[in-house]
Parts: sequence; structure tokens; C-alpha cells
Amino acid sequence: MNPSPQSSNTSAVTPVEFLAFTLGKEEYGIDIQKVQELRGYDAVTRIANTPEFIKGVVNLRGIIVPIIDMRIKFNLGTPVYDQFTVVIILNIGGRIMGMVVDSVSDVITLTNDQLKPAPQMGSIVADDYLMGLGTIDERMLILLDIDKLMSSTEMGLIEKLAA
Repeated sequence: MNPSPQSSNTSAVTPVEFLAFTLGKEEYGIDIQKVQELRGYDAVTRIANTPEFIKGVVNLRGIIVPIIDMRIKFNLGTPVYDQFTVVIILNIGGRIMGMVVDSVSDVITLTNDQLKPAPQMGSIVADDYLMGLGTIDERMLILLDIDKLMSSTEMGLIEKLAA
């Protein structure tokens, strides 16, 4: 009698770190490994005929970086730029871009049991861009798949990333 192959029930609990930020009243999270740096909001050079959510470009140490305002992208009202406004500089597929958010709170480490699937509800954030929800104590983070979001056709910033 051959023993059945043992399935590894000890599923590796690999904690994932997310950078938590706010847009309006909601808290979001993105994979910290995609974040290159955090900067305050500076004036941008507006480019004609770009979607409203692309605020323009900045020169970041010799690299021209497009800046996307996520509040405009997700239709969350008119953005207010103040001392709390942060530009998250992302490195996605070797392409550098900036994402304007209302504020950045902290880095949160979530384990598999703290990650919940996103409900299907046709929300403002297309289901394609949602990784799920992260729960820690009384906090709930909307986890964005920043690779998919920034490589989406409506963004037009980078070619589709190889799967």
C-alpha cells in the first residue's frame, strides 16, 4: 500500500508589506516593493492633450516622470494639495512614475489570513485593479494591484507588463 503523497499543509505564511495611503476617507495599500521613494507635491509641467488625472511631469534627477493624481483617477472629488499631500514614486517594470495621494500613513505587514478577496460590486476602482482587502485590527485597506493599474490601457503610460 503506497502512502499518499503528503500535501504540505504548512502553507508558508509569507507576510507582505504594503504602503498605506489615503484618498478621501478611504485607506489604500500598494506593494511596498514597487515604491522607490516618497516626495512632497511640487509643481508639475502640464502636458497638453493628456487625461485630466495625469497632472503632468516632473524632472526627478534627470528622469522625466509622469505624475498621476489618484483622486482624479478614481473620481474622489477635487484634490487639495497641502503639506500632507505625497507623491509616491513608483518603479513598475523599469518605468518610473509618480502617484499623488492625500497622505501616507505607514507600512503595514499583512499575512495571508489578513488578506480577503475583494467583493464584486462594480466599484469606482475597477475590479481588475483590486488585489483584495487587508484587515488589521479595526483598519481595512483596499489593496491595489499597482502593476495592473499603471499598465492599463486608459493610463497609456507603459506597455502591458509581461505576465
